[in-house]
Amino acid sequence: VRTTIEELDRALGGGLVPASVVLVGGDPGIGKSTLLLQATCRLAAAGRRVLYISGEEAVDQIRMRARRLGLDAPTLDVAAAINVTDIAGTLEAETDLALVVIDSIQTMWLDTVDSAPGTVSQVRATAFELIRLAKQRGFALILVGHVTKEGALAGPRVLEHMVDAVMYFEGDRGHQFRILRAAKNRFGATDEIGVFAMTDLGLVEVPNPSALFLAERRGNVAGSAVFAGVEGTRPVLVEVQALLSPKGGDGAPRRSVVGWDTGRLNLLLAVLEARCGLRLNTMDVFLNIAGGLRVGEPAADLAVAAALVSAATGRPTNAGAVYFGEVGLSGEVRQVAQADARLKEAHKLGFGQAVLPRRVARTNAPAKAPDGLELREIGHLSDLVAMFGAAETEERKGAE
Repeated sequence: VRTTIEELDRALGGGLVPASVVLVGGDPGIGKSTLLLQATCRLAAAGRRVLYISGEEAVDQIRMRARRLGLDAPTLDVAAAINVTDIAGTLEAETDLALVVIDSIQTMWLDTVDSAPGTVSQVRATAFELIRLAKQRGFALILVGHVTKEGALAGPRVLEHMVDAVMYFEGDRGHQFRILRAAKNRFGATDEIGVFAMTDLGLVEVPNPSALFLAERRGNVAGSAVFAGVEGTRPVLVEVQALLSPKGGDGAPRRSVVGWDTGRLNLLLAVLEARCGLRLNTMDVFLNIAGGLRVGEPAADLAVAAALVSAATGRPTNAGAVYFGEVGLSGEVRQVAQADARLKEAHKLGFGQAVLPRRVARTNAPAKAPDGLELREIGHLSDLVAMFGAAETEERKGAE
């Protein structure tokens, strides 16, 4: 069942599967209820029977929010209830339901369980009863879940095993971007993402996130490099920013990272020092993935290294170049998957050069560069350092 919200369908694996159960988590105020209200209104307007049950808002509050967002779905059924026994009686009497949304599972209450709503026993029991009904009656079920301070779904971990898909709604309140990411999906890939922008009229789909992530990028700035990444089947270009400053005090140098893995940064700094001769152990290092996107693939190593070397030498990277490649402990630059998709996305956005791993194995087919895109293959991290003249810079500093 397609929701007609393409970014939501992409993260779900093509749409909602009948009798499936989806758990959606995210920080308070990130836009979970807004997204689900938009999706249910779309489905109801398309002639599907949809029931939106809220345990946190009154029906009039939901109606006010729908009017503010400009949503019109007179056939959408809305209810404010927390007693799962009453909800189950209603669901069992319905015969043509396509989707039921429970917002949120932490507010649901079952009178046969002697504990307060939101406790482990109540969440487990209420979720089990609702999931049983979804499987029996054949309607898709979406459960909204709260998250802890660490960003994990609150309640028992067994809840993630009971459902078919787990979606996390990510985003920084300082950015307008919101990213829907699958942590578990029995009907699709777990590396697909849906990208949205928060506006006055709710969440708007972002069909070309690369252009949005690079919209405020400035060229000719030291410490900036563009990474050609892949999220699922979608290539995404993001800016990697690095800043180095002399260490203050007698303690260890700081390593501050936003949007990337701190351990991966420490590994890359060690390789640059041991294999390329850069002295970075006396510098505080700050790394940021601009736009609020969190990057997890090792292919970002080369772009991060380019940003670090650029910041260390004070020489900007080529404003028309993108970088991708995995870096090993010996400094070698390794091949990564879907190189052709990365190159096509870079060419589409007007980039003229791509710095990528050198093809070593005979079985590896050479990457096909679109017309007008220059490929610069490198086999070792020292080749990247030489592009910035970092060796000469270090020698000059030593002489001084």
